[in-house]
Amino acid sequence: MNKRIIKIGGVVLLAGTIILASYRFFQKENPAEALFPSESQNPEYVFTYADNQPDGYPTTEGAKKFAELVWERTKGRIKIKVFTGGEMGNENEIAEQVQYGGIDFARVSIMTLTDVNPKFNVLQLPYLYRDETHMWKVLDGAIGDEFMDELKGSGAVALSWYDAGARHFYNTLRPIERVEDIRKMKIRVAKSDMMAAVVEALGAKAVPLAYSDVYAALETGYIDGAENNWPSYETMNHYEVAKYITLDAHSRIPELQIASQATWNRLNEEDRKIIKECGEESAMYERQIFAVREQEVRERLTKAGCIVTELSPTEQVRFRSAVMTVYQTYCKDNIDVVNRIAQVQ
Repeated sequence: MNKRIIKIGGVVLLAGTIILASYRFFQKENPAEALFPSESQNPEYVFTYADNQPDGYPTTEGAKKFAELVWERTKGRIKIKVFTGGEMGNENEIAEQVQYGGIDFARVSIMTLTDVNPKFNVLQLPYLYRDETHMWKVLDGAIGDEFMDELKGSGAVALSWYDAGARHFYNTLRPIERVEDIRKMKIRVAKSDMMAAVVEALGAKAVPLAYSDVYAALETGYIDGAENNWPSYETMNHYEVAKYITLDAHSRIPELQIASQATWNRLNEEDRKIIKECGEESAMYERQIFAVREQEVRERLTKAGCIVTELSPTEQVRFRSAVMTVYQTYCKDNIDVVNRIAQVQ
């Protein structure tokens, strides 16, 4: 057989393989597109959406629901490709890219927004909310709207509040039943001066560390513990090396679904309205699956041998009293907002 023909055949086969792989990738990234196959060829806009959590995590599922709703409501005119697992950077990098127009939509923790506006520190104060119901009454009301407005002029537009669950301490050493039990422990914290201050106020040592490095640090003893929500505790397999978890709910740090101001400016009023509504609907969906996921994870990890400790009412008061210095250090100019939050019924 002519060698030239063989080479051409190989090129055709390779091209076919690439096309097939691209098609499969496209379908995986855009499941909503299958709903409108006849309208999928020429969308008016193709936007990017970034989330640093892996596929299957409540926030990434919420992002995909958002993309699906937008696709449906615009009849295929607006397509949103969701990139998960930190493919487009860590949260700080994602937030910056949204501000500069490099990414169109994203879900970010308000931890990353404190550099944009220090007032966001209020929403991550330790033991700020009485419970989850109290938090949503605050965020879905006038106070939440005011905080969304704080993003104006930053290069980002707030769409909706996402749930990130309650954060708890977990460690490799012992159950934490009293304030004294956490003292002198080396606790990993994210890039957050406030969270470091909370840990130090409790008498432990704060160790700033990348999220991806926590498992190895727990395993080797570089740190004794960390703090996060139930789904993250399981997703990153931290429970395998840190079986003691104390449900102190020291923080309920909400997250925001945001749009780039540059992208927002390209849209007409009708499309903005659709996207805002889809963002709010996807938030309700994300909150529901987060609540279910938290309960399922707790049951699963308890069966796997994790030791779960709940603080007594007396210790809850002691933990909260220990961190009151953080309120004055980070939010002394916004104590009026803190008081308004406490008064929400």
